[in-house]
Parts: sequence; structure tokens; C-alpha cells
Amino acid sequence: MTQTPVISVVIPVYRAERVLDELIDRIQKSINLITENFEIILVDDRSPDSSWDKMKDISSQSKFVRSIRLSRNFGQHYAITAGLDYARGEWIVVMDCDLQDQPEEIINLYKKAQEGFDAVLARRYERKDKLVKRFFSRVFYRTLGYLTGTKQDESIANFGIFNRKVIDQVKNLRESIRYFPTMVRWVGFNTATLNVEHAERPEGKSSYNLKKLLMLALDIILAYSDRPIRLVIKVGLGIAVSSIIFIFITFYQWWHGAIEVLGYASLIISIWFLSGCILITLGVVGLYVGKTFEGVKNRPIYIVDEDIQG
Repeated sequence: MTQTPVISVVIPVYRAERVLDELIDRIQKSINLITENFEIILVDDRSPDSSWDKMKDISSQSKFVRSIRLSRNFGQHYAITAGLDYARGEWIVVMDCDLQDQPEEIINLYKKAQEGFDAVLARRYERKDKLVKRFFSRVFYRTLGYLTGTKQDESIANFGIFNRKVIDQVKNLRESIRYFPTMVRWVGFNTATLNVEHAERPEGKSSYNLKKLLMLALDIILAYSDRPIRLVIKVGLGIAVSSIIFIFITFYQWWHGAIEVLGYASLIISIWFLSGCILITLGVVGLYVGKTFEGVKNRPIYIVDEDIQG
């Protein structure tokens, strides 16, 4: 395929062997209503099932599908980065592989973009995830929003359509910690949202549990915000002010003879409390230093093992 595609569809793949055939079929039917000049880029994030074998079969049968396999499991947003680096389209669609992002919505996203928007984000106005998944997601986005000092919409994830100029700027962001929605929000441009229908997961369950979501939130916070350090400074100032007040109260009581011997319990409590605050402060600073150390290594964001073009 030498002609520049009108649309590229980038899909990170993980545990999707049973849904890939349906996914590709529905994408092709949908995009054919827009253009016959498109490409689909599947990025296998070293899935432990037979997703890669299925991807190779699909690429061998379709000239529109390109399959890329990473050398190990780097993570969903690193796989998205790999797909974006290989995408050639004027418009790039990013979506998940589990069929909860419905391919039929690509048409509506594209139509919205033609109204003059550089990026159109899909808003899942009625999520079909299970209650536990929705709870974990709410905790994740609220934690992320508070500690980054930004407004986070839990109904918006990776799904959307983006102009080439938006993706080119996202590709220029080569920091070691990747989170696609935040990077899109950071580069700016004329952005709109569109309500889309969210589908139930036909196979398996999400690989993101509460622990993984919170760890992802921690990485994003350390990469995009200094608010934790600011919070630690505020706590330190609060403790300092409280200590000064406590000193005056204690001195006043001593001056009036209310205190003869200072209490052992209050001394021990103060030592433990202040020691804990110091350790927390050192821990937060240490996390930032550690992430900085990872960044200055300048290692590749991902490594491609195999690349099969249709």
C-alpha cells in the first residue's frame, strides 16, 4: 500500500484472540462507508494467549492489516505509542481491542471531526462495565485528578479520532512514562467530545485491577505533576505551625505552674509522628528522583520483535 491512508486505526492487543476476527471485520465494514483507503495497525503487547498467531493469519489475508509484536509486555500505552509511530493516515483512530469500543462509532467520530475539530474524544455516556470495574475506575480517575490538579473525565479513555498534526505532536513526547489521554490533553488543539455507545465485554475480563490502576495513577502523577511534593510542603508547614502553637501553650502552662514534669507519652508520640512525616517526605522525593533516573537512561520506549504487513 503506497498511497497515504485516509484513516489509520491503532489497536493495542492483549488477550484478544477470540474477538480479533469480529473486530477487524466490523472495522473494515465501518470504514468502507468513509473511504476504501485505510490501514489497521494491531500491536501485540506480548499477549500470553494466541493473539499473535491470529494477528499473523489476519495480516496474511488482508492487505489493510499490519501486525506488530513487541519484544515483551511493555503496557497498553506503550503499545499505543508503537502503533502511532507506524501509522501513516491523515486521521488516526485509537481504540481498545475488547469490542467495548464499538467500530461502528468510528463513522460518527469522523463526521464530528469534519466539523473542524482536530481531535474528537469518545465519551462513554453509559458504561457497560461491571460494578467493581466502574468502582476501580472511579477511584483511579478521582485520585489522578486530585493529585495532578486537573479535571479527569472517567467516561473518556483511549477511544477517539485525531488529526495527523495532533498525533505528530504526541509522538514528539518521548518521556518514559506513557499515558495516551493525558498526552492528547497536553498537546491541546481544537478538541471535541462525542457521546458513544459503550458495549459489554464479550470475552474475558479487564487486565486492570485496583492495584494496577493505582500504580498507573502513581506513574502518571510523578510524570505530569509536582502536586505530591507541594502537599508534603503544606503538611510540613502545618506541622511547624502546630508545633509553634503547642510550644506557646506548653510554655503558658509551665509559667502558671500547671506543668511540673513533661509527659513521656507526648514526647514519644511527637517523635514517632515527626519521624513518620520525615520518612514520607523522603519517600515522595525519592520517587521523583527514581523516575528522573529512569528518564535519563534514555532507553527505547518499546522494542519491536516482528512486523508483518498485509
